[in-house]
Amino acid sequence: MQAITDITVAMARQDRSIADTFEREHGRLRGFIRRYVPNLADAEDILQEVFFEFVEAARLLKPIEQAGAWLFRVARNRISDRFRRRRFEPGDPPGLAALDADALSLIELLPDPDASPEAAFARFFLLDELDAALDELPEEQRSVFVAHELEGRSFKALSAESGIGINTLLSRKRYAVLFLRRRLQSIHEEIQ
Repeated sequence: MQAITDITVAMARQDRSIADTFEREHGRLRGFIRRYVPNLADAEDILQEVFFEFVEAARLLKPIEQAGAWLFRVARNRISDRFRRRRFEPGDPPGLAALDADALSLIELLPDPDASPEAAFARFFLLDELDAALDELPEEQRSVFVAHELEGRSFKALSAESGIGINTLLSRKRYAVLFLRRRLQSIHEEIQ
């Protein structure tokens, strides 16, 4: 009977620890995710995924020494996953695949966060630099890049919504990609 009581107390303590971590970190983590994922629904999905992984890890008794750092690392990984996933729609221009190959090379600049603590730091640093570089883009390039790359919206939908031709949108994104690649490449080389 004592063993059951001990297990119940330990589970209650673990539940309280998880709830405390959620209360302490969810606002900052939501803000961090929203910096990179402007679509509110997508940002909330990522936030839920991150906390689900946290609860799962805690339940499996995986040691998480610095919960805040762990949560932000998982969030950065989920945000990076969004860059890798591309949604193409029928009717998208044929040049889109080549353009997306350019965009995906930005992700290739990001080190694997699981490789080492230094790689995780470099990845975090590069994501911050990506955020700063996005702010340096002209508005029309930034908005197309964010809408297509981060929100996963198609050029066809963007064109219909804005009244701007698909080729113009493709051109704006291409200029954004080239700028971001140059900007991040120099930083990538500095930290290697």
